[in-house]
Amino acid sequence: MPQGVASPHDLQRALADADYLADTGLATVAWLGLRLSRPLFLEGEPGVGKTALAQALAVLLDAPLIRLQCYEGIDASQALYDWDFPRQLLHLRAAETAGTAGDVEALEHELYDERFLLARPLLQAIRTSPAVLLIDEIDRADDEFEAFLLELLSEYAVTIPELGRIVAEVPPVVVITSNRTREVHDALKRRCTYHWLDHPTFEREVAIVRRRCPDAGLELTAQVVGVVQGLRAEDLFKPPGVAETLDWTRALVALGADTLDVELATHTLGSVLKYREDLEQASKLDLGRLVANAVQGV
Repeated sequence: MPQGVASPHDLQRALADADYLADTGLATVAWLGLRLSRPLFLEGEPGVGKTALAQALAVLLDAPLIRLQCYEGIDASQALYDWDFPRQLLHLRAAETAGTAGDVEALEHELYDERFLLARPLLQAIRTSPAVLLIDEIDRADDEFEAFLLELLSEYAVTIPELGRIVAEVPPVVVITSNRTREVHDALKRRCTYHWLDHPTFEREVAIVRRRCPDAGLELTAQVVGVVQGLRAEDLFKPPGVAETLDWTRALVALGADTLDVELATHTLGSVLKYREDLEQASKLDLGRLVANAVQGV
């Protein structure tokens, strides 16, 4: 638990100091995860702040953020550990050249020494104390990897046949994220503290953008957020998240804009919509209405 954090409200305030504006529900879930040493399972649309929470927790705990990016086909050798085969081969050849390769048992012990071990993110997190382990987009991995992860997280330990059992001195803070491209098994969710992150309210999103993009004026920020929230209400393939709101705001600031108009919004829409289908859909919308509504709302 971060120093001085004795309640969810304290954590909410500490996260705000780390430029992460969590609502009361998320701060409570995160506090319980830290207090009970349970992994946090965060699910929601892309760009709503799941990964950013892990980054903010790493700042609060003054701990390294170790990230495992999941993808289809990921296995233990890519997530846990592997052996540095090229270096092992060089060592073997050096032993043969030096004439010390006769003792097979001693040579095998040398080849599987710590210096040839390649620690992947999961092993790094177990051996680093304290640490924040981010298992990002678990929904992209296979079912088999979920089962492997479930076993590892139950004891925060791993057995390497050549080196023995390695146990975390202090279990890492684990944040697991999912964009819900598929359902994650209940067995994994049951062992976590779960929270669904939705898109923020208008007021909270304005506050987030103001915190992350201080160069943007209040009027421009409110107009951008208003248009983005209007776009989310449309039938888009990938509704924009907070990350896209920030991208768009930074792009407009770079162009020297103080306010948003239809022409400027049209020319920079690629900063907030990242799919061709959504850009085509947006071209059919009354973008002027969205901008006008956002301007009136300021």
